[in-house]
Amino acid sequence: MTMDFQQARFNMVEQQIRTWDVLDQDILNALQSVPRDAFVPEDFRLLAYSDTRIPLGHGQSMMTPKLEARIVQALKPTATERVLEIGTGSGYLTALLGHFARNVLSLELHEDLATAAQRKFRAQSMMNIQVLPVDGFQGQPERGPFDVIAVTGALYQRSPALEAQLAVGGRLFAVVGQGHAMEALLITRLANGGFTTEALFETELEPLIGAEPPPRFTF
Repeated sequence: MTMDFQQARFNMVEQQIRTWDVLDQDILNALQSVPRDAFVPEDFRLLAYSDTRIPLGHGQSMMTPKLEARIVQALKPTATERVLEIGTGSGYLTALLGHFARNVLSLELHEDLATAAQRKFRAQSMMNIQVLPVDGFQGQPERGPFDVIAVTGALYQRSPALEAQLAVGGRLFAVVGQGHAMEALLITRLANGGFTTEALFETELEPLIGAEPPPRFTF
């Protein structure tokens, strides 16, 4: 079975992305130009532009396209900015961030996912992206500060360690909470060392490994 991926990409943008309040034309153009099908596991390529989460192995899955688009719209790196991504996964969100940023450093715990993603970036001639096969829970303070930080797994609570790696004016996206009570936050670092926090929307996301909520004890 073959699929017209270009038409599927157009339908995704018009039917899923626009209807979820992603209206920035630069973001829509990026979604049209970065081929999501190139980042989906081979067995799931026909679902590349569907409103569904696609398994990646290790209990991980790709976010839905509309969530990826909202993250990029919230952060929207500029051509002079450095990005840190916690959790590379398929590499598609990484590629979207790299489309706008000067460079992206992405941290992926699972070495096979890191290797596969780096191979996909090279195939797409995306030379401003580097993937490190390391645990990204604490970020990379020795490589900071960063203008943009994207956390691709849910945090039980906010991460002061990651927020401290933001440059002044830097933005961090994270989904914070547990169960059905998760909220997407955009955290911006101020010149005085403080932060502003904007609640963007409610969603559900798999926990970032290492950032799961503590177990509940019953008596």
